[in-house]
Amino acid sequence: MTTPAAPVSAAPPEGVSAWVTIDLAAIADNVRELDRRSPGAEVMAVVKANGYGHGLVPSARAAVAGGATWLAVAQFNEALDLRAAGVTTPLLTWLYAPGVDFGAAIDADIDISVSAPWALDAVVAAARARGRAARIHVKVDTGLGRNGALGQGWTDLIAALGPVVAEGAVEVIGVWSHFARADAPQDPTVLGQRDRFVEAAEELERAGIRPQLRHLANSAATLTNPNAHFDLVRPGLAVYGLSPVPDLGSPQDFGLREAMRVTARLALVKEASTGQGVSYGHIYTTPEDTVLGLVPIGYADGIPRHAGNVGPVKVGDRRLTVAGRVCMDQFVLDLGAGYAGGAGDEVVILGRGVDDEPTAQDWATAIDTINYEIVTRMSDRLPRVFIGGDV
Repeated sequence: MTTPAAPVSAAPPEGVSAWVTIDLAAIADNVRELDRRSPGAEVMAVVKANGYGHGLVPSARAAVAGGATWLAVAQFNEALDLRAAGVTTPLLTWLYAPGVDFGAAIDADIDISVSAPWALDAVVAAARARGRAARIHVKVDTGLGRNGALGQGWTDLIAALGPVVAEGAVEVIGVWSHFARADAPQDPTVLGQRDRFVEAAEELERAGIRPQLRHLANSAATLTNPNAHFDLVRPGLAVYGLSPVPDLGSPQDFGLREAMRVTARLALVKEASTGQGVSYGHIYTTPEDTVLGLVPIGYADGIPRHAGNVGPVKVGDRRLTVAGRVCMDQFVLDLGAGYAGGAGDEVVILGRGVDDEPTAQDWATAIDTINYEIVTRMSDRLPRVFIGGDV
């Protein structure tokens, strides 16, 4: 049962012409729904990439308020930023290169993913220097071909783990992996990767290493594949109210609601005659006498440059598309000959489908990408206005 939706508009800072509103209550409610859909498993909310563009610390706090018992980020510095902000929830980080300060993670009670012997050696050295065990999650590559120990590398990693676990230099908290095609739950690779994950976990146990947690399910698997939930699910995109499987269901179909709304105010409104070329390259020409509106947000803010003539927006109760090429700081709309508004009128760039606003999925479809990219690309140049929760 979700709480009523928070207001979808809030006053931006004075003088701001474009901004992003983040509904923290939506994030909390989305986590509650994901928790409900994964009985018997804890929820690790993934807040990497600045909370998928929604704000790292506010998103983390909202997720915890919604019931997440774990948090996760990819980049090492984001884990440290969460701790510096006072977030004490168990926290996993996994993406780094040689030279990273593992000691800082150990000091901050951050769990570290380990995929290779060199990383294990460095973590152990940092743990020994501090006289305390490092908390690690070992990652097996079950078929994605990205991070994680693959094939013989997994067996070698287990062999290297045995002595340092016995020594007490590391504590293996979790074993984990990542699907390649979780958004296609019937694909045979999904079952194959799950089976490989079970085998890898059993190989660990035969070596006398018994992690507390097994985790495999991302957002798509959390929503569509209960057989992959294990001890903990690891949703990212769905935490922010977007569907990771848009061909199978909308956010509303999964009991989720979008947390991000991007809004701007028209900076200029002017009449234009038939045949007027619009923006760089004149890839759009007015088909009749009309009114043009200038929207002060562009590709430096996260609007895709290749959204020219296809990017959807809403002005009043009308859906329009970008007219001409998106520029660094602005784009143009053909408002039509009858437009009676003026500068300062609100333009909704993306919002909630239930409110008939353009969504991240609409933008993704228009430019042939995924909704993940649309929300994460929204620049920090756009101020965030947080509603429905504590920042």
